[in-house]
Amino acid sequence: MSFPLSDHCNGKTFFNPGGHTERGLLDVLRWQLSRQAVPWPRWVEIAPAVPPHRQGNQAVVTWINHATFLLQTPHGNFLTDPVFSERVSPVSWAGPRRVHAPGVPFEALPKIDAVLLSHDHYDHCDVPTLRRLAATHQSAVIAPLGHRGLLAEAGFSRITELDWWQTHAWSPALTLTLTPARHWCRRRIGGTNHRLWGGFHLRDADQSIYFLGDSGYDPTLFSSIRERLGAPDLALIPIGAYEPRWFMRSAHMNPAESVQVHRDLGAKVSVGMHWGCWRLTDEGRDDPPRALAEARQAAGIAEADFRILTPGESVTCGNRTGSR
Repeated sequence: MSFPLSDHCNGKTFFNPGGHTERGLLDVLRWQLSRQAVPWPRWVEIAPAVPPHRQGNQAVVTWINHATFLLQTPHGNFLTDPVFSERVSPVSWAGPRRVHAPGVPFEALPKIDAVLLSHDHYDHCDVPTLRRLAATHQSAVIAPLGHRGLLAEAGFSRITELDWWQTHAWSPALTLTLTPARHWCRRRIGGTNHRLWGGFHLRDADQSIYFLGDSGYDPTLFSSIRERLGAPDLALIPIGAYEPRWFMRSAHMNPAESVQVHRDLGAKVSVGMHWGCWRLTDEGRDDPPRALAEARQAAGIAEADFRILTPGESVTCGNRTGSR
């Protein structure tokens, strides 16, 4: 398969302008041999929620787990990076196991009009969940370049692929733009960066929501997103999977960098994601929100402006942004 030549694609594979972020086998071995991982709890009890009803022109955004959000908008319901399986792994019997239930049970989801898929890593792209959505909701799916074959095998027939900065008109009133990110893709040996990665910027006349996906910090990227697409009313920003820094820095940001992204974007309100459900790296489960609070205080940002949600908790977005 060939793709358009660009500053992030050589026609066959994708890359980050200015340098690569993926790590090789020797890096993985060095990490595993020197790990100082903080223990995680085996299970954390939560109270699964039923998503609230949306009212008026405002969107309702509910955190389910990790990078999975339900976006209920006046123009349809969207699910970002849906993962409802027990493990995030190539196999169902091994790999990182969830430590809390989804904040919204799959059966409690409203009709999902479209899936927004940021990239192909297992903690973001869960084929069993995608198959359930394709079969029970007949959802459309919007993803970066290179994902069509994987998504067709999962049962989707309405597939839209986007390159960075491309905009898809979901309806006359709602646009979705794929934004760049500092990351990488691979689901199997030999498949490195055969698919693109990115985030999604949704905009209508009343609100804008930016789902960042996965990314390392870049000192110019997020300000350029603000310049091209405007400051979001609500930004969904990863805060976890960041230790050890020598290994994770290029692909995952830490909470202090997440706070800087909030400032670079000029977001009215941000919500932390990508933490607390699967043990993927070396920090403890509760370290990301604790480090976020410290970074917020150091930057003079109010807690209400960069929120931590519990799984199943919702925020509203629009002319007024608040919580439910």
